[in-house]
Amino acid sequence: MTTGHRVAVLGTGLIGDFYTASLNGRRSVDRVEVVYSRSTERATAFAERHGVPVATTSLEEAVQHPDIDTVVVGLPNHRHEEAIALAAAAGKAILCTKPLARNAEEARRILAIVEDAGVFHGYLEDLVYTPKTLKALEAVRAGAVGDVLWARSRETHPGPHSAWFWDKELAGGGAIVDLACHCIEIARSYVGKDNRPVEVMCWADTLVHPIDAEDHAIGLIKFASGAVGQFEVSWAFRGGMDLRDEVAGTEGTIWTNHSLRTGFEMFTSGAGAGYVAEKAETDSGWLFPVADELAEYGYFEMFGDMFEAMEAGREPVETFYDGYVVNAIMDACYRSAESKKWEPVELEWRGGDVQRIARAAQTLDGKTVIKQELLPDGRVKLILKDETTGQYEDRVVSGA
Repeated sequence: MTTGHRVAVLGTGLIGDFYTASLNGRRSVDRVEVVYSRSTERATAFAERHGVPVATTSLEEAVQHPDIDTVVVGLPNHRHEEAIALAAAAGKAILCTKPLARNAEEARRILAIVEDAGVFHGYLEDLVYTPKTLKALEAVRAGAVGDVLWARSRETHPGPHSAWFWDKELAGGGAIVDLACHCIEIARSYVGKDNRPVEVMCWADTLVHPIDAEDHAIGLIKFASGAVGQFEVSWAFRGGMDLRDEVAGTEGTIWTNHSLRTGFEMFTSGAGAGYVAEKAETDSGWLFPVADELAEYGYFEMFGDMFEAMEAGREPVETFYDGYVVNAIMDACYRSAESKKWEPVELEWRGGDVQRIARAAQTLDGKTVIKQELLPDGRVKLILKDETTGQYEDRVVSGA
């Protein structure tokens, strides 16, 4: 049995809190031993809050600490490359929050750093590990929906918590780089990671906030199989955080809702309910609490996969290469938002080749069956196409 892992968490923002609570509680053997922040006050408060033995304002001290084997990067986007380079040089396993980088070029450099150093690397994309998503992915891979045609993911909320998110230079963008990174990886998981992203069409605009980056975006991703991924993101959605996914195939459909209308609803007109959920805008009136954010948003399963992969000598479900692919798709989205055209996804592709979606045609009397439906009186009707003439016809083939 494993004796657990000793972890340094870099960053004391909200994601640092979520990560540390998950790490200390997931398997009962892993512990956060070191926390880093640029602020002594924040590092000390964080350490006291989570019972972390060492708090430091030195990035080098944190990643080189002799008691830790794993570094978790929960820093602002512009600091990922620096922190990962230091951790790789120290020979530590590295887990990095989403997005991996501000753009694909930066992500490619980060990927080269960890691969050249030969260290374990995992991309912390929690929303592909939610219990609902894992169950849905299991069904999709078992063929429940047939060939995947379309995967849609939506993440909207009133805007991020920290000032650096709103700075286009520090973050690398706005709502796309912050939220669409989740949506894109969810879509890739549904259509299959060997399914190369080919091109994108994206609309993005700044409609509400006085910032340089986009606060709204909608994008389409065309995959080699012919499947399409779709994302919808916003930093101006009112009413809390809305996380919803859909996947549709030739044989079925799955819908998941992670944060609103999940079966937990309450109303209060009193003093308030206190903390309800991440990005909740009020604690009175009708509320939609998330019962256990660490579990329902995938943090426990994500870290479980990371450490189990580390111990088994395999890759985790999400690696830095996945983060690089996501960055490459987002780069194409930004180019498309500017050009108003489909833009190719430019990346070093390591996945396989997939066949374009195609179904074997059914025929009746030499004509192709387009559709079959059951009529209200129990009769069966077919839509047929004569391939010679190109004409379509209705035909009832059985009585009530």
